[in-house]
Amino acid sequence: MNEAEMAAAGGEPPAQSGPDDLFNHFYTEVKQIEKRDSVLTSKQQIDRLLRPGSSYFNLNPFEVLQIDPEATDEELKKRFRALSILVHPDKNQDDPGRAQLAFEAVDKAYKNLLEPEQKKRAVDVIQAGKEYVEHNMKEKKKQLKKDGKPQFVEEDDPEMFRQAVYKQTMKLFAELEIKRKEREAKDMHERKRAREEEIETAEKAKREREWQKNFEETRDGRVDSWRSFQAGKGKAKKEKKPRSFLKPPKVKMEQRE
Repeated sequence: MNEAEMAAAGGEPPAQSGPDDLFNHFYTEVKQIEKRDSVLTSKQQIDRLLRPGSSYFNLNPFEVLQIDPEATDEELKKRFRALSILVHPDKNQDDPGRAQLAFEAVDKAYKNLLEPEQKKRAVDVIQAGKEYVEHNMKEKKKQLKKDGKPQFVEEDDPEMFRQAVYKQTMKLFAELEIKRKEREAKDMHERKRAREEEIETAEKAKREREWQKNFEETRDGRVDSWRSFQAGKGKAKKEKKPRSFLKPPKVKMEQRE
């Protein structure tokens, strides 16, 4: 079970339960909450928005607000007002910390759906989940026909179809979020590296400027030193004594008897 599947399932799995059992548990829980929506209390809404796996459940703004993707802007606005009042920290003085987190989730979902591009992205993900399930159904039926078996799959049941779409949609939202975080981490690394290179370039330029400044400031001293050195060499030449040569000793001639 990969990270996206775990996210779609809602966090850490109960002991000794498979992916399907895990998902069915959370799906049933969510649907039960939706059925009780008309009488849902503030605490129940906060629990729903902060339940295990909420960081991935809440990626779908329509699920956060419990509203249909085809709802009008006016319906969206009314739903946001009703839900934000229920979970507002001022209304939940006994648990303001969790209420604040729930309110932020509702506010973020609403703002995302106010942005046409963000709303279209969410709708596209939901549509992609539906198309994926429909494609799998066709493939399953094609295989059943090939095997000479009745062409019936569990997704032919409307409720099972909704479950499959819901699960696939959550996986897609989770995968997109994981990729977004990876891109963000990569971009941050690139920005950090570029900044380090920029600092190094600036430091190098600073060192070169300081060297040049020091070179200019000490130029006169170096020139004077060279002139003094040259003048000393000239004086030494003038005072130089002529070279003396040693004369070889005279050789006495021996007298023969």
